[in-house]
Parts: sequence; structure tokens; C-alpha cells
Amino acid sequence: MFYIYKIDDYLIKITYDDNFIIGVSFVEYYEEGVRTVVSDEAHRQLKQYFAGKRQKFSVPIKMSGTDFQVQVWQALLEIPYGYTVSYQDVAVKINRINACRAVGNANNKNKIAIIIPCHRVIGKNSKIRGYAFGKKLQQKLLQLENDKLI
Repeated sequence: MFYIYKIDDYLIKITYDDNFIIGVSFVEYYEEGVRTVVSDEAHRQLKQYFAGKRQKFSVPIKMSGTDFQVQVWQALLEIPYGYTVSYQDVAVKINRINACRAVGNANNKNKIAIIIPCHRVIGKNSKIRGYAFGKKLQQKLLQLENDKLI
């Protein structure tokens, strides 16, 4: 199930099952969906994030992917608000030092954007390498977080 919410200038599609958020993505068009308590709570927390009033999410999420992907996504959850790490940093964190490219692929497959902060992973040279929803949006999210650090 899903529902699309408007937050700022974005349409954000929140996908969920009975108890868990299973997807957060940016979409260009509105589709009819069904709101529930879990989707409304995710919406509330995402609105707080975009307003600079939330740094951590507490909505229940369910990751669906390979063991390696889930391991990468778990590592992403540990990246502090307002900070960035490289693909290599994530590879080292999960004890797969030579898996930088695989980390990038797993990062790209993250279905729960923002809540699992794949936007905080950048190139080793501190450059934005790519983001599933575009480099411009990634830069905007990173800037939002940097502007709100206390």
C-alpha cells in the first residue's frame, strides 16, 4: 500500500505494509493511495525533518534486500545527521574493505530514502557521485542538514 504526501516542493511516496514503512521515494505525479496510521506517522516525521526539527526517525521500517544490502543499509543508519561518509568508509565499517563499488550499488537500491540516509554517502574525494533522485536533491538534503546542525 502507499500514499503520496506533499512536503515543501516534493511529492513523497510512502509505501508500507500493516506495521512497517517499506519505501520512501520522490515522485513526479500524484496517484491515489490509502492513508494509514503508519504512513501518517512517517509523513509527520518527514515534515519535521524537512523543517529542520528532526534528526532521527523512529517509524518502524522493514528492509528488503540481500544480506549484503541490509548490512550496508544498517551501516547507513549509523551515519550522524549532518555528516557524510564515503563508499569506502561504509565498506570498512562492514568489514568488506574492497567492496566500495558493491556498497554504491547497495546504496542505490535503498528503498527507504531519507530515513535510511543514503544521501549522506559521497565519493572518497568528498564529491557527490550520484543519488537515485539526482545530485541536485542530494545536495539540497545535505545542505538542509548542515544548516540545521547546532
